[in-house]
Amino acid sequence: MTLENLLKARKKTVGTKQTIKAIERGKAKVVYVAQNAERQVLEPVLQMCAAKGIPVVQVDSVLTLGKACRIEVGCASAAIVE
Repeated sequence: MTLENLLKARKKTVGTKQTIKAIERGKAKVVYVAQNAERQVLEPVLQMCAAKGIPVVQVDSVLTLGKACRIEVGCASAAIVE
């Protein structure tokens, strides 16, 4: 999975709170996380993905992930949902 898939996705979450909710509800198919985001923000997302077997794609920066989500600010995590 690449950022191109996230750009083209019809349904996605933007931000850690929305991503966590999607994981909890079983709707997240692929989760994207920014490598330079704060660890305490990403740790719950990474743990939930590992527990539920959801693939995680590492992105180089929060700004890159934000652009892929079509927002003008940084984003620590995002997901493609069903």
